[in-house]
Parts: sequence; structure tokens; C-alpha cells
Amino acid sequence: MTKAPFDLAGRVTLVTGGGRGIGAAIATRLAEAGATVVVANRTLDVAEELVRHLAGRGLRALGVPFGALDRASLRAVVDGIASEHGRLDIVVHNAGGCLWSSLEKLDEEKLDATLALNLNACFWLAQAAIPHMRENRFGRILVTSSVSARVAMGGGAHYSAAKAGVNAFIRGAAFEHARDGITVNGVEAGFIAKPGRGTLSTPENMARIGRFIPVGRMGEADDIAYAMLYLASEQAKYVTGQTIAVDGGSTLPETGFAVEQQWGIE
Repeated sequence: MTKAPFDLAGRVTLVTGGGRGIGAAIATRLAEAGATVVVANRTLDVAEELVRHLAGRGLRALGVPFGALDRASLRAVVDGIASEHGRLDIVVHNAGGCLWSSLEKLDEEKLDATLALNLNACFWLAQAAIPHMRENRFGRILVTSSVSARVAMGGGAHYSAAKAGVNAFIRGAAFEHARDGITVNGVEAGFIAKPGRGTLSTPENMARIGRFIPVGRMGEADDIAYAMLYLASEQAKYVTGQTIAVDGGSTLPETGFAVEQQWGIE
């Protein structure tokens, strides 16, 4: 019997940074599609809260800690999941973030932490997952990237560099494993609202930012999650080495002036 589109029944998935926001949305949509979802989060109780919510809906999910980012620790997480479930089909490295700093004041600690979480972890998670995926001739390695890989924001040069590295990693890893049944892709998130969290998500700033986005608003976590669902599915089998910008068109205009000129925003 042919599976319905985007059916992930029988798949085992790891989602890092899955406790809240984009990560929680990704975990939820993959679980709704039938996958068993392992939610890895730095704050385990947050992951377990999401797991209880999903389990209450009859979905398959469990939480694991996601703290140490060194090669051995991330391999232990991946191998532990594969051992417990007998397989690992999909890895979504969504965990990310930036310790904001001007270039002049950037120190080794902030740079190393930003690269370790956003970029280095991609290598170690993929390296650990590939043997398990190759065994079943099916694998999806997905990363939440950012439009910051292509555009700039003050205080985030190190974050932009990390995400540009992520996009290059996606292309290189996709090429190496294209004949193993493994695809590697990413989603470049634009301005995604996180209600109640951070200065960018206050009602005033959301409205201000929305003025300069062609669709007229900030995005929602599900906008990223549904793109990830597609890339995780069998239907995306001919897509690899790509990043999809999900940004409401924010990277299209030449300047904010172009948006104002087009729509006459005051």
C-alpha cells in the first residue's frame, strides 16, 4: 500500500533545541506525521513538558538532555537513540543561538560558543547519524539555518559566519552522501515571532519589523516546521544540498525604502 504524502510512520527522529518555539513546532508536526520524535533540549524539563503534551494526544515522543556539544557527547546521544529504537532516520539540528556582541568587543568565549552550537554540532551529529541511516538506505539530515547567512545585523557577525558555514556544510555533506540514500538540507529562517520571548517579539517591535517584510508580518514557528516536514518526507527524495528561505520575502527588497516605496508605508 502506498503511503500518504508526508507520512513518517515508522521513522525515528531527533530534534535538537526542541523544547520551545521553532523546535517544538518541528517536533509536533513530525510527530503528527507519524514519526517517533526524540526531543533533545538543554533544559530537559521543557522538553519533557512538550513530550507530555504530545503523548496526551497519542503521539510518540520522549525527551533527552542536550547539553555538551563535543563530538563524543553528541555521538552518545545519537547512538543511544538508534540503540533504543533500532534505527534513526531523521536528524533535525534546530538548536541555535547567538551571544550578541559587536565585532570590536567579541571574545573567544562568545565566538567559540556560537560556532560550537550552530556549526560544529552539525558535523558531529551528522557523523554519528550517517552509519545508522546508511544501514537502511534512508536518511534526512536537516538544519535550521538563517537568512543571517546572507544578510547582516549589527552585533551578529559571528552568528552570520556560523550560519554561512552551516549552508556550506549542507552542500558538502549532501554531495558526499547522495548515493547512500541520505539527503541533507536546511531551512533559512527569517524573522520568526516568539511571543513573550525576546525584544524582537514585543508587539511594538513585531509591528515595526513587519513593515519591512513584503508579506507584511513576521513569521510563525509553523512556517519553518512545515518546510522541515516536507524535507523530512519521502516526497523530498530528489532535493539535497539545498536551503529554503522561509522569510516572508524579507531578503527580496534592495532596502527598506523599496518596501516603503512599493506599498506607501508611513
